[in-house]
Amino acid sequence: MQRTSIAATFFVGSLFGAPPLLAQEVADTIYSGGDIITVNELQPQAEAIAVKDGLILAVGYRDEVMQCKGASTQVVDLGGNTLVPGFIDPHGHVFNTGIQAISANLLPRPDGGVNDIAELQSALKSWAQQNQKLTGQYGWIVGFGYDDAQLKEQRHPTRDDLDQVSTELPVVIVHQSGHLGAMNSKALEILGLNAGTENPPGGVIRRREGSQDPDGVLEENAFFAQLFGLMSKLSPDANQALFASGVHLYKSFGYTTAQEGKGSLDSVATMEAVANSGKLDIDVVAYPDITVGVEAMKAPWLSRTYSGHFRLGGIKLTLDGSPQGKTAWLTQPYYKVPAGQKPDYQGYSAFSDDQVNGFVDQAFKNNWQVLAHVNGDAAIDQYISAVRAAEQRYGMADRRPVAIHAQTARLDQVEAFKALGIIPSFFPMHTYYWGDWHRDSVLGPERAVNISPTGWAIARGIIFTSHHDAPVAMPDPMRVLSATVTRVTRSGQVLGPEHRTSPLVALKAHTLWSAYQHFEEKSKGSLEVGKLADFAVLDGNPLTIDPMKIADIKVIETIKEGKTVYRREAAPATVGSVASCAESNACFLVASRALGRAGVIHTHDHEE
Repeated sequence: MQRTSIAATFFVGSLFGAPPLLAQEVADTIYSGGDIITVNELQPQAEAIAVKDGLILAVGYRDEVMQCKGASTQVVDLGGNTLVPGFIDPHGHVFNTGIQAISANLLPRPDGGVNDIAELQSALKSWAQQNQKLTGQYGWIVGFGYDDAQLKEQRHPTRDDLDQVSTELPVVIVHQSGHLGAMNSKALEILGLNAGTENPPGGVIRRREGSQDPDGVLEENAFFAQLFGLMSKLSPDANQALFASGVHLYKSFGYTTAQEGKGSLDSVATMEAVANSGKLDIDVVAYPDITVGVEAMKAPWLSRTYSGHFRLGGIKLTLDGSPQGKTAWLTQPYYKVPAGQKPDYQGYSAFSDDQVNGFVDQAFKNNWQVLAHVNGDAAIDQYISAVRAAEQRYGMADRRPVAIHAQTARLDQVEAFKALGIIPSFFPMHTYYWGDWHRDSVLGPERAVNISPTGWAIARGIIFTSHHDAPVAMPDPMRVLSATVTRVTRSGQVLGPEHRTSPLVALKAHTLWSAYQHFEEKSKGSLEVGKLADFAVLDGNPLTIDPMKIADIKVIETIKEGKTVYRREAAPATVGSVASCAESNACFLVASRALGRAGVIHTHDHEE
């Protein structure tokens, strides 16, 4: 692509009174007939946009852009729909989203149907019955997405609850946060977890009351090791099929750039193989976990440019757990501590200060961007201290370290972000999914109103991003925008009205500012001449619609570098285990069919 020549030969600027230059190029495609939101402050809206060789050739009034039309130009009528920049994922797990696609759907309503333990047991039994080839080959029953905060019982399922699903097959279920899980007695037996097993560093094996016997619930590192061991049994073909299903789901929600925010060596190898095959049609940037993936940090994949639509962007560091799971590391006790904990329980760290300082120092020394998972304010303190020490040693530079989630960031910490050049990537979706839980159980009314404090960042001129952390939540940009704008909880209350943003700021945080976080703002994130023709076509305008209806907007089409990579079916069938999560459930079909071809799982159709 000749980006410089195309950008130089044609620029439509007459929305600001400047006469258009004569076109030197003929467009491949011109889009008009709907709202076009550019996310470009110098030219906020346009009537038409032209594309040539995967790049934006012209943006402006329709009659001026139509000067780019030639005999071969395709003119697309948007039909009143809205065209925006393709969405850029500032933090999610596109590979792990594929894992969710083939697991039993244990999400609560509205994304699933599990709001009590009986429904959870039923969903697992139904999944096992429908996936006998998978359970026969791998010998496990797997479910994803349960949320104790939404279960009627207000607790985690235990080994005894899961033993009612099966006593012959091991059962493992993943909490919606991804930071906890539960197993039945058979699974604990196979993994050798018993009364004599000690808690690993940065993890907790919950015990039955009055004994040291595990109750089946595993937190953080106590759970991760077991889950990664289970996933290591999948074949290369199966892993590629999972990745493909995750990518497809992202495309169905308008993403032209996805992220794998905590890659293992195996998942990175899978993504590299798919990129080499030429089958990846949106950009994917991955961040290997620094504790296991340092050897992946080398050319050609460690780069600011993509090869086969894939690259490594830096390193991921996880410093604590999840607030909704009450494993995030706080400086003050939880409002209501988990069962069995002391009244002063504040969660816990994943690493010592010396370890974290060493990790960040290593990244700065090698000029690796760092994405640090920091939910609790104690973990944020630890990260800020490590970044400050590394900058003092290696000097200030454009490294763009990121504080992922930063949900309980204090005002002084937001000010430290600005001073140190740390980009906060907030998680405003928590205000909807767990806002009531944070207020009533996790943080209490005073602290809960300031989760994901976007208002403090805006007031200080700090660029921030907002994300979904899929598969923690579905990769739905409209729900991200909705939560960032409204901060309305499940019960209909506004949590922290001073942190609500305008729809345009919410859109920037998921497009242009996300591109900046990835060092890609010169080529993505806004509709400007010379940038990639990455678009999402929506059936509503998020800037003009009632803010309470932003979440209802659907993606009609996803366009990557001028080529359609997803188009919504007019009347999609609802099939598969995650039908309630996506508008068509195509993610499950892609995964199950691909796994079937790989000899991992038989395919079948379900009706809801």
